[in-house]
Amino acid sequence: MTALVINAPWLLQQGYAWYYRGRVGALTPWEGSFRQRLLVLAPHPDDETLAAGGLIQKVQASGRQVFIAWMTLGDGFQWDAALLDRTLRPRPEDLRKLAERRLGEAKAAARTLGVPENHLFFLGYPDRGLLHLFLENFFTPYRSPATRLDRVAYPGTVSPGAPYTGEAWKTDLRRILERVAPDIVVAPALEDAHVDHRATAYMALRLLGERGWLSRLRFYIVHGGLEWPLPKGLHPGLYLEPPPRGRHLAWQRLDLTLEEEARKLQALKAHRSQMEILGRFMEAFVRKNELFTPASNPPVAP
Repeated sequence: MTALVINAPWLLQQGYAWYYRGRVGALTPWEGSFRQRLLVLAPHPDDETLAAGGLIQKVQASGRQVFIAWMTLGDGFQWDAALLDRTLRPRPEDLRKLAERRLGEAKAAARTLGVPENHLFFLGYPDRGLLHLFLENFFTPYRSPATRLDRVAYPGTVSPGAPYTGEAWKTDLRRILERVAPDIVVAPALEDAHVDHRATAYMALRLLGERGWLSRLRFYIVHGGLEWPLPKGLHPGLYLEPPPRGRHLAWQRLDLTLEEEARKLQALKAHRSQMEILGRFMEAFVRKNELFTPASNPPVAP
């Protein structure tokens, strides 16, 4: 009985691995050439690595170029600012300081993945405000309740001083698409639980649809519902299964090598402010595969 109790976590993990090996293994593998220009659209710093840290490495290793665009700098994450500044009620200036810290962390993570700094775009729009920009604040500036800002105010951003409007956000992304001319664009799926992720999906669909580029778009999910992914923590020998909120989608698996998993973990650790509060959630994305679904494919039946 003692041996059973001691080995219970190991047995549970092995059972989990056995169960999902078949489910994930049955997914269509993404086996195409990675000699293509990749643009990653990330709502917040860390999403690029969580969802596509392995894909970024594969494209880099093929000799092609990777570009990353962050929609926000995560300046609305009040729990994070409270923890870092040891205060129960972070001030707007605390959240602005957090944004600048996260910008530096994003650069460090990208550097770990091999992406040069001149391939990085920081837009600096309001965290938890993107859906407002896309809907009711497309032309009228939105004011962030967290930072009290109504325009892009951070150094190193694409359009400093741009108003917090959907029109300005769309203009910035359009210019990035024109400059990069990507062969592949990865962005959050509409099924993602986070409002900024859904808004980024809407904007990606609008801009790529305008160009007839929807076949270049692939979706990912970070906030997948029901505590996904499980188990929490670092389990690089396990598989990343389709999230509950997106089980009806036509997922393809991207298999990672042990070296790619290790570098993905190293890049995640560069997001130190996030690892302090969300470490076990973030580590759960370091698995044997990543998941993407083509935007141009119809969903499969749930």
